[in-house]
Amino acid sequence: MNERLSRRDFVRGAALAGVAAAAAPEVLQGFAGAPAVITRAARSLVIASANGHRYRAGGRQTAVEKAFASLTSGADVLEACVAGVNVNELDPEDTSVGYGGLPNAEGVVQLDSSCMHGPKKRAGAVAALEGVRTPSLVAKAVMEHTDHHLLVGKDAQRFARQMGFTIEDDLNTDTSRRLWLEWKRRTDPEHFPGKSRSDAAVRAGLSMVADGLIDAEHFWGTINLDALGPRGEIAGATTTSGLAWKIPGRVGDSPILGAGLYVDQDVGAAGSTGRGEANLYNLCSFLIVENMRRGMHPKDAALDALRRVQKNTVEKHLLNARGLPNFGLVFYVLNGKGEYAGVSLYPDRQYAVCTENGPQLLDCDALLTGTASDA
Repeated sequence: MNERLSRRDFVRGAALAGVAAAAAPEVLQGFAGAPAVITRAARSLVIASANGHRYRAGGRQTAVEKAFASLTSGADVLEACVAGVNVNELDPEDTSVGYGGLPNAEGVVQLDSSCMHGPKKRAGAVAALEGVRTPSLVAKAVMEHTDHHLLVGKDAQRFARQMGFTIEDDLNTDTSRRLWLEWKRRTDPEHFPGKSRSDAAVRAGLSMVADGLIDAEHFWGTINLDALGPRGEIAGATTTSGLAWKIPGRVGDSPILGAGLYVDQDVGAAGSTGRGEANLYNLCSFLIVENMRRGMHPKDAALDALRRVQKNTVEKHLLNARGLPNFGLVFYVLNGKGEYAGVSLYPDRQYAVCTENGPQLLDCDALLTGTASDA
C-alpha cells in the first residue's frame, strides 16, 4: 500500500474539511487524523427558580427532576419544561403559581404564563387567566394552535375552554383564602385613593412577609424553568399567580417575551422571578440573551442587566435608606454550551439545577450586599 499522500488526495481532503467547517461552525478542526471537537453541549440541563426543587404535588419528583427525566426520555424540550412547571402549578402548597396561588385584591386568582420553543422559534402566552390550574399548558396551546403570541382575560379563558381545559369557579385553597383575608384585615384598600391605595396594599403585603406569614419568594410569585436538551435544543417556561394582592387585571413580566422569559436557539435562555415592573421597564431577559450573544458568560450577562435595573430605579418609594432598590429580582440563565447561572439583586437567594449528577439548590451570585429592606 502506498503510504505517500498524493496531491489529488490532499486537495480532496482539504475541500471536504472546508465543507464540514462551513456546515458546522461550532466544530473545531484538530490536527490531521484527530476527531472533531464539538463545543456545543451534548448533555441535558435544567435550571429553575428555587421553588423548582421544593415541591412535588404529591408525587416523587420536583419540577427540575420532572423536566430532566422527560428530556432524557426523549421528550421535546418544551414539553419537558412545561411538564416541570406543571408540578408547581398543581401543588397547592406553592402559593406563587397555579392552584392555590395568592389572589388579587378582590380575592380572585389570576394567572400569567409564557413559553418559548427555541428550535421552532415560536412562543405562546396567557395573562389574567382565571379558572385553569395549569396556565403554562394554555400558553403552549396558544403557541401550537394559533398564530398569536398572547391571549388575555376572559378571552384567554374562552380559548382554554375551547381547547378542552377544565374551568373552575375558584382556584383558591384554604391557605390562599386565609392569607387574603389576613391581608384585607391589615388594610382597607377602599380608604386610599389612587397611588396611595396601591402603596398601602404593598405595605400590608410586605408586613405579612415580615411577620413570617408568607415568604418574599411567594409574595412576588413565579416559577421560571429553562432547559437545554441533549441535541442542543433550548426552551423555557414561566408561570405565576403574580404579585400577591395585586390590582385586578395587573399583568407582570411573566407572560411578556423579553421580560419574564426569552429564548434564542442560537444563544441561550433567560427567565426571572421578582418585581415584574422593574424587569418590564428594562426587558432584562432579552438583554441577558443579547449579552450572551456578544460573548458574555451567563453570570456576567445577568449582572449587567441587574446594573441597568439599579440605574433605572429612581422613584423614592422603590428605594431603601441606602438609595438602593427595595425589592428583589432574580434571573436564571443558560447558554448553548451548558454554562448557567442564577443571579440576584441581593444575597441569600437560591436557584435549582438538574443535570446527570442529579438536582441541587445553589446560591445565586448577587449584585449588591445587604438586604432590600435595609434601613
